[in-house]
Amino acid sequence: MATSSGTLISDTQNVNLPELINKGIAYAIIVAGFLSVVFIFIGGISFILSGGQEEKIKQAVSTIRYAIIGLIVTVLAVIIVNAIGKIIGISTTDYISFSEIVKLIQDISKSVRGGGGGQDTLR
Repeated sequence: MATSSGTLISDTQNVNLPELINKGIAYAIIVAGFLSVVFIFIGGISFILSGGQEEKIKQAVSTIRYAIIGLIVTVLAVIIVNAIGKIIGISTTDYISFSEIVKLIQDISKSVRGGGGGQDTLR
């Protein structure tokens, strides 16, 4: 992973607005995805530990349902903003590029996995 000049202020001066927006959206999708997985896991554990109590089962199922809905809303938000921008006539593709967001997410996941000397341990 290449390091830049080092300070946050100097790094932000080298980034243009569309790139900054795309990075922000990419990080938001990653955080939303991570939180969704965490809440699905928590809901699953709650479901297993419910002991057959109907109220706890309903709460666990609701947790899982809302985690999935939240993830869907997060992804759809980017698509809806692009669609509304096209309807209004604003070129949101200048600022929000779904392919760039996907590329940034892949780059971030590669840097997280490859943090231990560049070896991919998932194979």
